[in-house]
Amino acid sequence: MLTMKTKYALKALAYLAKAPPEQPVLIAEIATREVIPKKFLELILAELKQHGFVKSKKGPRGGYLMAVAAEAIPLAAVIRAVEGPIAPVPCLSRTAYARCEGCAEEATCGIRLVLADLYEASVKILESTTVRDLVERTDQAGRDTAPRQLRYFI
Repeated sequence: MLTMKTKYALKALAYLAKAPPEQPVLIAEIATREVIPKKFLELILAELKQHGFVKSKKGPRGGYLMAVAAEAIPLAAVIRAVEGPIAPVPCLSRTAYARCEGCAEEATCGIRLVLADLYEASVKILESTTVRDLVERTDQAGRDTAPRQLRYFI
């Protein structure tokens, strides 16, 4: 399950991805539009900057902007940067492998075998879905649910 921190990080990245290139966005604007606590967002953006996803510009026309193209940022990379390993159990982790406590034999562990299928399927989707895809899906969902205007012609 994703934490609120990760959800906010993804929302902030999606918002910045929609902004005109090289035009910084104020933290207050992102916080207001995406309903994210401003102080929490400051910490999240600092972390995203540390991982190279965003950059900041100081001064009166300053703010945050994308450091990498949205289509080059897989959701899995963001999740790993903010939360750490994606694996549901440590024995499946690609980045932080650890043997599960109390496990006699990994090769025959039913829990590991079932969760391995779940993990592989979810990682495949998260690795192939980018921040740009997130933006496009959100925009499409908005268009699909927007009330339609009826037009009458005589």
